[in-house]
Amino acid sequence: MSERETIFLMHNNQASLTSIAQTIGRATSTVSRELSRNRSAYSPSVAQERYEAQKSHCGRRSLLSDHQLLQLIRHLFLDLQWSPEEIAARLKLETSSFQISYTTIYRGIYSGLFDQKLSSRGARGVIRKLRHHGKSRHKKGYEERRGKIPISHTLQERPESANKRTQIGHWELDTVAGKTGRFCVVTMVDRCSRYLIMHKAAKKSSASVTTTIRRLLKDLPPEHLGTITPDRGNVGQMKIQMA
Repeated sequence: MSERETIFLMHNNQASLTSIAQTIGRATSTVSRELSRNRSAYSPSVAQERYEAQKSHCGRRSLLSDHQLLQLIRHLFLDLQWSPEEIAARLKLETSSFQISYTTIYRGIYSGLFDQKLSSRGARGVIRKLRHHGKSRHKKGYEERRGKIPISHTLQERPESANKRTQIGHWELDTVAGKTGRFCVVTMVDRCSRYLIMHKAAKKSSASVTTTIRRLLKDLPPEHLGTITPDRGNVGQMKIQMA
């Protein structure tokens, strides 16, 4: 707005287009076009209003601003419980007159475009209807406890022979998870010799993993039973002293 006021004052004082352009830091052609667009008596406020009106029509129109498409997606998502990926793929497969990407649908969902009147304080609207691939929902601050084994010793207590890998019998424990809620594989690697032993656990739970560890260790000679150091997964951050 200040630039247009400068143009107005200098133009009324018969200043050249070049001097006006140099004053406001614009190209001479820019000043010329600005005055040409407002051929009558130049008014900064009128020019600004015209600029804002023209700018409001710029840019691509949102696909979800189409009422018919919006209602179709609302029906498929809320009533039929289709995912955004399914909706976009189905419209494309049926060569519908409507074509929209699933990312656009997600943006509409997260912006609250499909929300109805919230029934309770703190509700998150239709975002709650998005699928989570079988994963359960948890409240804020929830701490995962499944598969964790209580810490009996800190990592700093591990002997130097384990840290420096100079003695057989110090094991690194890890789990390889399968499908959610199903079995997992428990692996133990000796830090010194890199010898690997492994066995399948019924599921990734504290009791099942502990039972599997005992099964892996029962046939080892006593001199090969030192410490176990799990990784930072669900089985916990611990060191089990076996000696």
